Amino acid sequence: MNRNVLKSASAIALGAVMTMTVTSCGSKQEQMQMPDPQIAVMQVNPSNAHNSIEYPALIKGKTDIEIRPQISGFITKVHVDEGQHVKKGQTLFTIDQVSYEAALRQAQSSVANAKAAVNAAKTRVSTAKMTADTKRDLLNKNIISQFEYQVADNDLQSAQAALAQAEAALAQANSQVTIAQKNLAYTVVTAPSDGVVGSIPNREGSLASPSSAQPLTTISDNSEIYAYFSLTEKDLLDMTDGGQRSLTQAIESMPEVSLKLANGNEYPIKGKVATVNGLIDTSTGAASVRALFNNPSGMLRSGSTGSVIIPVNTPDAMVIPQKATFEVQDRRFVYVVNDSNKVASVPVTVLQISDGQNFVVTSGLKAGDRIAIEGVGSKLKDGMKITPVDAASQPQRAAAAAAGQAPAAK
Repeated sequence: MNRNVLKSASAIALGAVMTMTVTSCGSKQEQMQMPDPQIAVMQVNPSNAHNSIEYPALIKGKTDIEIRPQISGFITKVHVDEGQHVKKGQTLFTIDQVSYEAALRQAQSSVANAKAAVNAAKTRVSTAKMTADTKRDLLNKNIISQFEYQVADNDLQSAQAALAQAEAALAQANSQVTIAQKNLAYTVVTAPSDGVVGSIPNREGSLASPSSAQPLTTISDNSEIYAYFSLTEKDLLDMTDGGQRSLTQAIESMPEVSLKLANGNEYPIKGKVATVNGLIDTSTGAASVRALFNNPSGMLRSGSTGSVIIPVNTPDAMVIPQKATFEVQDRRFVYVVNDSNKVASVPVTVLQISDGQNFVVTSGLKAGDRIAIEGVGSKLKDGMKITPVDAASQPQRAAAAAAGQAPAAK
């Protein structure tokens, strides 16, 4: 009985000691406070933002002229090859000339016959006029009857009518000669302008016809090229500042544009936006725009593709890293650090265009604000107190934060 009492007293004492020990450890943990996390921050100050917008573009020569025959016939000679540079007036194709030369000779023979007929008719008119004049004088002297004079006058009118008919036939024959000469000239197909020869689907022996679906070839003047792209209705309104200036003024004030080629390289010569189509396509809601680029080396070819790059410069802009923002229900926020080093989420508005790493803030921040540029979306919460680290003084940390990486452990 005494042993049991002793065991109970010992257990109670041990429990009391353990309770005191746990209570003491808890008090020490409460006294040990975790340090505020170190977070890279940056001060927002106005600066000039340089961004750009890319638009897919189709490249065309200054002129792309389809070469079609004016007459039908078999091609007897192809004088050029695909991709060859030609000069205006240079012979491209020759079409069989035999039938057209024969038609010209026949027309010229008809002209000779018509001229002979006219000369004969003129002689008859002259003779008939002399006879009629003589008969008139005799009639006035009452030497001949009225009937005899009338016969002579009728002969004169008939001769004059025959002359008019012969002259009409001569004019028609001359017209046939002109047509035959043109047709013969059309057998020699020449380049309408300087340029580069496109594909030649038909060779010697092929039938050429004005009704053929395919042209003989295409001559592209590539000394200058046009890059065609599209702007939306919103883009056009932004260009004109909501209609405060004309589209012509907006085009003239646009900076030079660049052309990115299909291989990703940038064309070395800058271009200029030249025209904007006056109509908006109802099916796409966009208007066609044409940018002009010089092409002295002929490197750019009609039918190529690329992208027109339009620079967008924003003076006195608030530029922040994209990784310093987060989205909630289609709204973008940043964490602003106050004077007590506590963070608070603030909604901001940014331009839709960016360089892929930074945003241009149009509202929500003011010059001098400090924003957190790391831990956004993971560590930070509204009202959290931090130990700010100036990102400008630690470029490596700022770069890691902008790339969304954790700072390297020291």
